[in-house]
Amino acid sequence: MRRFLKENSLSLIFGLLFLAALVGQAFAGWHQLNDQQFAEGLDQISLGRYLTSASFAVDVTENWQSEYLQFLLFIVLTVWLVQRGSPESKPVEHAGKESDERQKVGAYVRPDSPAMARAGGLRAALYSRSLGIVMGAIFVLSWFVQSVSGWAAYNETRLEQLRDPITWGAYLIHSDFWSRTLQNWQSEFLAVGSMAVFAIYLRQRGSPESKPVGSSHEATGVEG
Repeated sequence: MRRFLKENSLSLIFGLLFLAALVGQAFAGWHQLNDQQFAEGLDQISLGRYLTSASFAVDVTENWQSEYLQFLLFIVLTVWLVQRGSPESKPVEHAGKESDERQKVGAYVRPDSPAMARAGGLRAALYSRSLGIVMGAIFVLSWFVQSVSGWAAYNETRLEQLRDPITWGAYLIHSDFWSRTLQNWQSEFLAVGSMAVFAIYLRQRGSPESKPVGSSHEATGVEG
């Protein structure tokens, strides 16, 4: 058990942090909504009702879609785009899909290669893009859920204001949907871009996301 915890400590800690943050968000959002309900002279709602509400769903999924979009773009764009001196980039000369030899596919597969990589053909081609495919699918699904739950939450507000609800199609081009979306996208793009640049000149000893402390600023794709 101790070995398992040590070898999987990164994913376990982030899983626990995720659950703690999600629970905290649920309670904070519940109290915030009830404060708003009280101020408007409306009935308080239970935690269970809040957790199944459109308001909670849209607040959660608008963050999920932006995070998975960030990683999708980073995974795909770093195949072709480079940043000299950054450990977040591969060396400039390796831009592109790289050779079969470097990717250990085709004639260069090894006995310990994943079965899909050894299979060749369509299965190997799909597997070679599987990370981007899965990240993209989660992004699209969470963005869709955000649009539906955001639409429902927005229409609830309109009905409280004695205004007619709008269709889902109308909501997709509405400022509420794009304000929620773009406020998350801009922060994700800023964080990824600044990390790629900061890591050229700054160091974090022992971190695989940083170059070794003594590495040259020009060293690219080198991790500690």
